[in-house]
Amino acid sequence: MASTPAVIVYTDGACSGNPGPGGWAAILQFGEHRKELSGRFRDTTNNRMELRAAIEALEALTRPCQVVVHTDSQYLRQGITKWVTGWQRNGWRTAAKQPVKNQDLWKRLVAAVERHQPAGSVQWEWTKGHAGDPLNELADSLATAQIQAITSADPVDAEPAGPPQKPSLL
Repeated sequence: MASTPAVIVYTDGACSGNPGPGGWAAILQFGEHRKELSGRFRDTTNNRMELRAAIEALEALTRPCQVVVHTDSQYLRQGITKWVTGWQRNGWRTAAKQPVKNQDLWKRLVAAVERHQPAGSVQWEWTKGHAGDPLNELADSLATAQIQAITSADPVDAEPAGPPQKPSLL
């Protein structure tokens, strides 16, 4: 059986200050076809923008397929390939028993990846940022351009507040 060609995806997130204004971008390529996606938030973090870029790319695919995601974010790559399984097993808590940061986006990313199983798969590749890879450089420039376009009308991308804390009896 011949292997199905993969959709090649390059993602990047950027933030001016951390937290601060942020942008994300994704480039999807399949054969001769290319689609560029990008967006922005007036207040966010770099990690949230990295996650959003991958989520938006995977959610843009209309049917399950083979996907190779290239990212310069070790947080994203390590999180989805290594850490997320333990987080899920531990009720979305870290090894230190703290709530996982950006849990809302991690859950959304897991769902986006699962859409490509079993008919397809998602492979995660790390690429060194700012090292001359043309599609990584393009994703970076698209994400950075989004930051330059931010206005007060753009939304805030903050992690939802967790459950209310129980009051102390002391």
